[in-house]
Amino acid sequence: MTCHIVVIGGGPAGIAAAEAALRCGATVTLIDSNESLGGQYHRRIPAAFGVRHPLRIGHGYAAAERRARGLAGHPRCTYLSWAAVYQIEPRPEGGCPVVRLLRGIEGEQRTHHEIRGDALILATGAYDRVCPFPGWDLPGVYTGGAAQTLAKTQRLLVGRSVLVSGTGPFLLPVAQSLADGGARVGAVLEANPGLDILRRWSARPWQLRHSAAKAAELAEYLACGVRHRIPLRTSSAVIAVAGDGRVEEATVARLDHDWTPVPGTRVTVPVDAVAVSHGFTPQTELAVAAGARLTADGFVRVDDAQRTTSESVWAAGELTGMGGAQVAAVEGMVAGIAAAGADPTADRALRARHRAARQFVTRLATAHPIRPGVLGWSADDTVVCRCEGTTRADLVAAWSRTTGGSYRATKLITRAGLGPCQGRMCAATIDVLRNHHHPGDESPPLSTLPGLTSPTSARRPLAAPIRLRELADLDNEGSRNDQRSNRFHE
Repeated sequence: MTCHIVVIGGGPAGIAAAEAALRCGATVTLIDSNESLGGQYHRRIPAAFGVRHPLRIGHGYAAAERRARGLAGHPRCTYLSWAAVYQIEPRPEGGCPVVRLLRGIEGEQRTHHEIRGDALILATGAYDRVCPFPGWDLPGVYTGGAAQTLAKTQRLLVGRSVLVSGTGPFLLPVAQSLADGGARVGAVLEANPGLDILRRWSARPWQLRHSAAKAAELAEYLACGVRHRIPLRTSSAVIAVAGDGRVEEATVARLDHDWTPVPGTRVTVPVDAVAVSHGFTPQTELAVAAGARLTADGFVRVDDAQRTTSESVWAAGELTGMGGAQVAAVEGMVAGIAAAGADPTADRALRARHRAARQFVTRLATAHPIRPGVLGWSADDTVVCRCEGTTRADLVAAWSRTTGGSYRATKLITRAGLGPCQGRMCAATIDVLRNHHHPGDESPPLSTLPGLTSPTSARRPLAAPIRLRELADLDNEGSRNDQRSNRFHE
């Protein structure tokens, strides 16, 4: 009997998992929330724009398009675009969890579907992470991912004069997208010390022998910086922005090893936008709903075959550790082979690439950590939860009135994490601030957290926004749609 594998996520990890499973003879249902496959890395220009050459917007888009067409046209692959998975429910009898989703454009009429497979592969990716600083809630402050997406796929610049600030290699492609689009990028500001970064990346160079493609990309980004005269400054960061209704100036400071601003180094720079990325937070809501355990630093725990601690559930890509598109693709390939019932370790070359990928994830985390001094950037009136306008002072006052400052109590008292994003932007920061205020609680220290999301903050009954009307339809029209959609899989 052919194994039916459900893959959630259409980025590099999900695509590689689906392709590997198909090569092993499995039947695949590939679920993606976007219009087309590719994820954030290969996000496309919308088809409605009618662009003549839409694949010229970045590296590797033509190859990604060929792979996407191959999956969409494969006889054993069902591709569901515009599909929002809102619930994963473990079966009482065990086995692969049930996947429930809404298909269609949000705000319009969407249909309910229920997918039951033999194995589930989660490749849901990650969110941009921003550590709060005064003014970060002003119009003109964007996450690095948002700034890059607008520049590449919408042909919109977040500003004409932009600073790119944060930590990690992702700052470089963000700067490239903005500069190539016509923005003047004043500087790329890397918060970690340059010597530390160099020492981490240059240690044990043989472990990076499978990362030639990444080296080529790095050279391309550096060449872009030289071409556009973009200075790269380490031990520096935007620590505040100000303006009348929107960003008009940014405060840049030199940082010590722990990211504490060095006295006397603050400089005010006129800008109209800031793109910020302090790493990423793994999107673990569906993994937690499926019963998978997380590691101490908030990623999904997997074994050498990318198998989670939950029966019949595998995970790949950024939710198991930040490593970029190439690493995610290797992990997805391993997960697809294993979920189809084959042995991924039988391929010696793949085994070596997988080991190197995991080493790269560790290297990236140690070279670009978030340091404790970032807690000193925010003031009492700095907004932490942008959806609900909850400030740092509101959170501290709530924790002073409660024992231990549990995440649930914090939400009920301050509403932090109860807004439209459901804590996706603020939960990691709240966890760290809570631990700082209540040392010894469940959250580890900040210096160990390149992208924390706690099991508490990731546990939600519904993993995606769903309207009350759509919930009410579950027992009537939704049930009929489920029966029709499941005929193929049965």
